[in-house]
Amino acid sequence: MTSPIPPTGTGTDSGPQTRPQSLMFALFGGYVLEEGPGYVYSGSIIDVLARAGVGEHAVRSTFTRMVNRGLLRRQRQGRRMYFGLTAQATQILWDGKKRLWETGAVNDDWDGTWTLLGFSLPESWQRQRHDLRSRLTWSGFGALYSGLWIAPGDIDVSGLVAELGLAAHVKTFHATAGEATDISLMIRDTWDLDGVGARYADFDERWSGWLGTGSGDPLGTRLRMTSEWLDIIRTDPRLPARHLPSDWPARPAQATFHRIAERTEAAARRMATELLETTAVQA
Repeated sequence: MTSPIPPTGTGTDSGPQTRPQSLMFALFGGYVLEEGPGYVYSGSIIDVLARAGVGEHAVRSTFTRMVNRGLLRRQRQGRRMYFGLTAQATQILWDGKKRLWETGAVNDDWDGTWTLLGFSLPESWQRQRHDLRSRLTWSGFGALYSGLWIAPGDIDVSGLVAELGLAAHVKTFHATAGEATDISLMIRDTWDLDGVGARYADFDERWSGWLGTGSGDPLGTRLRMTSEWLDIIRTDPRLPARHLPSDWPARPAQATFHRIAERTEAAARRMATELLETTAVQA
């Protein structure tokens, strides 16, 4: 069998450790989501994720965690266990698919507007505060001040706020910056540009090495790369390109991602079709 992990020398073996849940999302998002409601046999998922370097025990533990978090559903048929997406996971994956293939990592078309969001939560609501901040970060917001967050563009957070049950504690506004505001300075003060940029530069350096060899298992390679790319863009607010350094590394990193995605698409899809065993949803 083809080696599931890109071999030493491809530039990817020294990268960040990819979480099994991220790989699970990459698998379902790439090869299950668009097929409609259905369930996938656990054994076939274990076989596929082995190609990305994840052991059986880790996969089974991930099944349990994702079921407990409301991201996967179980369905037993005889002695076999199948897993399908919940409504929450389906929405997460569609959002991720849009970020991957439509909006991308480079914001060249910013219209000069900002979304401001202010919130005030009781001190004891630590979990709600954590959940809100996590969802805001994924939506591109940064903390301008403690309870005031900002994101480029016109961001509709009504669904996010309602889902968290915090509508009574959140206020949003849409605005443009005044002439006295140094937008580039504000961006550097609000977001960790060095951290985000370093992740893009590291991704590009390592995965460019794979382009030079094209070796390894296409499906395992694609899952690892897509999972890592999603983890990076989750932390990137897509700030306006004209207010970022001219050598902002997201652009070449995104080009590398698309080149590898194109090169692995056909072979990886054939392998996923052959390996994944699915069944229809039972009433």
